[in-house]
Amino acid sequence: MGTHHELSINVGEEVIALDPEGYLVERGRWTPEVANALAEREGRTLEPAHREVIEVIRSFYATYELSPAMRPLVKAVGQALGPEKGRSIYLMRLFPDSPAKVAARLAGLPKPTNCL
Repeated sequence: MGTHHELSINVGEEVIALDPEGYLVERGRWTPEVANALAEREGRTLEPAHREVIEVIRSFYATYELSPAMRPLVKAVGQALGPEKGRSIYLMRLFPDSPAKVAARLAGLPKPTNCL
């Protein structure tokens, strides 16, 4: 496949490349504006509640160098944001489908390894 088939998003003047599943090709290109553009591409709107989870998952990645699957994500969110937010039901409401995958994608991180 040629590179002209790559997916991308436009953020200001920049074109940011995405892999076939919509994850950033270069993690270093992530900014909060990139998160907005990724969310928009998926028909999502990022509220402060989404952003705080994105911050937690980015901090988890900075510590462990991997994107958390659902269980570690729930635990990390609970530790960072309190027990009422550290529940799968809360994360499912914010990020329907697959919270771990969606949050990682919006946070500019690679797909969690044990998520299908």
